[in-house]
Amino acid sequence: MTRLTRILLPALCALAIAGCTSTRSPELIPLEVLFGNPSQTQPRLSPDGSTLTYIAPLDGVLNIWVHEPGDGDDRPLTHDTGRGIRYHQWLYDGEHVIYLQDRDGDENWRIYMVNVAGGELKELTPEDPSVEHPVRAEPLAISREKPNQIIVGMNKRDARVHDVYRIDVTTGNVEMIEQGRPDNLLWVIDHELRVRGYQRSNPNGSQTLLLREPGATEFEEAIRWEPEDALTAHPIDFAGDNRTLYLISSRGRNAAAVYAYDTATGERTLLASDPMYDASKLLQDPETHEAQAALFIRERRNWTVFDESIRDDFTRIRENARGDFLVSARTVDDSQWLIYYDVDNGPGVYYRFDRAAGEFEKLFVTRPELADQPLVEMEPVTFTARDGMELHGYLTMPENAQPPVPLVLNVHGGPWTRDYWGYDPEAQWLANRGYACLQVNYRGSTGYGKQYLNAGDREWGGAMQTDLSDGVRWAIDEDIADPDRIAIYGASYGGYAALAGASMNPDVYDCAISVVGPSSLETLLSSLPPYWSSYIEVFETRVGRLPRYESGPKAGLPKAEADWTEQDRKDIEFLRGRSPLYHADKIRIPLLIGQGANDPRVKQAESDQIVEELRKRGIEVEYVVYPDEGHGFAKPENRIDFYRRAERFLARHLGGRVEG
Repeated sequence: MTRLTRILLPALCALAIAGCTSTRSPELIPLEVLFGNPSQTQPRLSPDGSTLTYIAPLDGVLNIWVHEPGDGDDRPLTHDTGRGIRYHQWLYDGEHVIYLQDRDGDENWRIYMVNVAGGELKELTPEDPSVEHPVRAEPLAISREKPNQIIVGMNKRDARVHDVYRIDVTTGNVEMIEQGRPDNLLWVIDHELRVRGYQRSNPNGSQTLLLREPGATEFEEAIRWEPEDALTAHPIDFAGDNRTLYLISSRGRNAAAVYAYDTATGERTLLASDPMYDASKLLQDPETHEAQAALFIRERRNWTVFDESIRDDFTRIRENARGDFLVSARTVDDSQWLIYYDVDNGPGVYYRFDRAAGEFEKLFVTRPELADQPLVEMEPVTFTARDGMELHGYLTMPENAQPPVPLVLNVHGGPWTRDYWGYDPEAQWLANRGYACLQVNYRGSTGYGKQYLNAGDREWGGAMQTDLSDGVRWAIDEDIADPDRIAIYGASYGGYAALAGASMNPDVYDCAISVVGPSSLETLLSSLPPYWSSYIEVFETRVGRLPRYESGPKAGLPKAEADWTEQDRKDIEFLRGRSPLYHADKIRIPLLIGQGANDPRVKQAESDQIVEELRKRGIEVEYVVYPDEGHGFAKPENRIDFYRRAERFLARHLGGRVEG
């Protein structure tokens, strides 16, 4: 008997014993409740803990709000009227917060600063009319030791390269302090806000960490990670001595572990590890910067604590509320923590934790309107792929389900990320509409060690795709899914997988939904944003090789067909063989395709070209392009519009329920 059978059988037996011959469907959860803006989210504490900011809607648009105890009503700190603000952070001066904003999803981020007391707004990285290409800014570091400074990366000098700049928030002065190179993956900054190193991408897919001591000008090779470790190894942060550098690394082991690396001697000290699961996050003391605990996402989130001074705190946090928790913020003196609890069948909850008193103050529920809705549980599952590899994922079943039921295979994007246990609005939406939602962490997903990850190399449209159809086969064999009512759905890589499923496995699925999904690996790789140049080797190792000029003024650019070698032609043939566009003649099922017009990662042309091909062939395809969106739909009105289209599409082809 499988694990899932053991879960479902008691419920089914109970229904039989009670003499039930039918089940009652739960109330429909409104799309606005599932996919509208949260009521409140992302709380942040000022460095001294006296002031709390958070993100919440203002006239329907997400903005930053401020709460000061004893100061009456909360007040909006920003007044954005466009896409809304999705990230903000306090500076250590205790007076300002910064946030990012782009234009209609183009991801050319600009950094803004707002004074919390007075509300004055300043753009720290304004447009430079002398620069011909769009400039993208990203915060790199702030520090308690330099509270009036921000280190940022900007590609002003070269569209491909993020140089390092120091911004003085008091004077507004912007100074470039380090020039980057096209192979720079990330910068290493210490707590004195000095550039101490960078991670470099090498032509063979390996990566190198280069470091220098304070005061030195030249970088020296410190660690080399072979291609098999390239996505499971990177520096995190320095300890307070600015000598010990914390790393996540899988070198010499399967799963990425946390190490303390002595930059003076090269000695590595293991801090936390797991034989199967990668470390995903490190918790550091806000005052000393010493490492304290590491997060491993197994079936659920699990913390490994190696600092005894916080062990009792973690025990109290676990006992305070149900669900998996994250420490989302801490004051500089470490007296207050902000804790987020995530559960599968309820909204997220934030608490303020007073460490000295051991007491918790409930701050807010992110989506209180979910509290009375018929949410269901998410169950971890495992199954075996056709080649014997054990795969992992999650299943969310409709309430009162009598299997087999229609199934939607919900494919995560990335692909170098993973699904995890917790509240998932799409899983709840699908289950509420009457579908089993299966989420497969196919090979190539992260978190399960490098063998699991590297098994996905050059398997787009290959074993990564058959893992998905093997998940469907498992669900059918387990009598979970109705084999005549199966859909595949996803965004980004998940959108590619939906198109690939429709074109390469047309007998498995009855319909497909693709959001910002690439249709041709050839055109995808030829149109990557210029600032992704350092990731070309990663794509060539993991996806496939696009012929590029190796030298001269066109170095790094895609080759013209007239210049292809025989090997180039083989590489193109491989990419086209894994591209849904070149298998469009096999598509027989209806599709729904959504796209953001300003998507810099998966250009609108990716969706346009396959829609054109399908319509020429008379295949049913519904296509919607949102002119004010990018790689995904940030505006709630666009999100809700698309999910309304999607649930009507699924209802037509699988027979589920529809709101309204």
